[in-house]
Amino acid sequence: MRILRLCLISAFLPLMVACFSDETTEATRPLSHIMIESGIDSIYNIDKNETLVIEPVVTQTNKQKPLTYTWEIELDAYSNEERFLFVGTSLGKYSCRLIVENEDGKSFFPFVVYVNSPYEEGITLLSRDEGGNSMLSFMQKPLDNEEASFTTGDCFAINNPDMQFAAGVVDAVQCSGNLIIACQGGGERGDLPTIYYLNEKTLVVENMFTVPEYDDFKPTLLGIPDMAYSGTSYPIICENGKVYDFSTTESAIAKPRKLQSTYAQNCIVSSGSSYDILLWDNHNNAIAQIYNGYGPYYCSTEYHLMLTDSLFKSKNYFNNRNLVAMTKIRMTQAQKAASGDRQEFLVMTNIANTPITRSEVMYTDFWGYDFTEMKHTFTTANTTQGALVNSPFKVNTPNVANKTFYSLLFADGNKVRRWNYNSNIASLANAPVLLSVGSDNAVITEFEISADHLKTYVAFYEPGQEGLNGSVWVFDTDKGTVLERYDNVCYQPVKMFYKKR
Repeated sequence: MRILRLCLISAFLPLMVACFSDETTEATRPLSHIMIESGIDSIYNIDKNETLVIEPVVTQTNKQKPLTYTWEIELDAYSNEERFLFVGTSLGKYSCRLIVENEDGKSFFPFVVYVNSPYEEGITLLSRDEGGNSMLSFMQKPLDNEEASFTTGDCFAINNPDMQFAAGVVDAVQCSGNLIIACQGGGERGDLPTIYYLNEKTLVVENMFTVPEYDDFKPTLLGIPDMAYSGTSYPIICENGKVYDFSTTESAIAKPRKLQSTYAQNCIVSSGSSYDILLWDNHNNAIAQIYNGYGPYYCSTEYHLMLTDSLFKSKNYFNNRNLVAMTKIRMTQAQKAASGDRQEFLVMTNIANTPITRSEVMYTDFWGYDFTEMKHTFTTANTTQGALVNSPFKVNTPNVANKTFYSLLFADGNKVRRWNYNSNIASLANAPVLLSVGSDNAVITEFEISADHLKTYVAFYEPGQEGLNGSVWVFDTDKGTVLERYDNVCYQPVKMFYKKR
């Protein structure tokens, strides 16, 4: 029996040794740890519609084993590919995570993606081609050490791919979180006049309406402040000089209740804690003012002069004068604070049947009342008068004025001319050329200026040139030196302004 036991033990000994040896190898084998070493950051910032691609570098210790990848967005599985492809279709903050696994374990890497608006701040440019087709171009404010450039393509189409915008875009204003854009319609498709509301961050259409009920509704200028008030209507000037009332909150056009004259193709809107809208009344030869929705009041030596007042004709400050030009004088934040938030504007008028022209720098609060002396007050910042023969300036001449250099820059074909608006009015006719843009046939249509007044943007187009025949040049406001050129970025420019969130 003893010999039998020894034989049995001897027979099973190799098998027991083999099993013990395998278990020892499995238990003592080093694990293959995963390390996400590079190629991925903790925070990403991309623009809307931009594609983010992340290609992480993953290593393992010891033996290489098969890896599986899981990309999560807001804790939901998004992709199992080795690289991360994400299109920022919606603005916002997205909490993400990469999980890499093998049979021994897993490794995590959390990160955040911010999808930002590419239209937060920068030059906004409306243009149209010969067929009237409308286009919106945008040049984002560049980040540090980056070069500015216009967004490729039409921002109307990029952000509203299923929509065809009406022809004949004419004006746009930034108001209460929207860009309100007016189109005359017509064109090759025979569109109706249309008003659009675009989200100011995404340029996506949030509301729109057509105006079929008024045959003469052909908008040219929007008299809308940057903050709309519920229940208040604002003027839209049309080609024939007639004004229609526009309710921004109700999205409706109505016949005017206040401004029932005809008006020049000019409108000054000044807003802050309150707002002023200034128009030139062609019939009564006067500046009509809407103040916080009230009015119209007329520029006079009396306080709150109304058209119905018996003394209107004798007290009308601009009686017997015709409008030559009217423009807002751009002021820096420091200049606005120093002026007590008073907005200055330049008005030039011709005395009827004479070569005499008056140039005046005025305040939007041109009338007031002195409660100490108990009398009406009327003030202007500067007034000059003289004979101006063959004035190069018209009511619709593209221009921009600034208080830093006391200069009025205006277009004359492809030339930018400069005049000191505090100087003699007669010198306007011989205002020197600051610079010329494009070819000799180019036509300047729009100006814009930087917040510090040091740079001026001039938009122009080349008549007869097909395709994108519009350009924007940037020059030193004081010296006229060209600093930047953006050629063929739009059609014929019709409105350019600096949009800021």
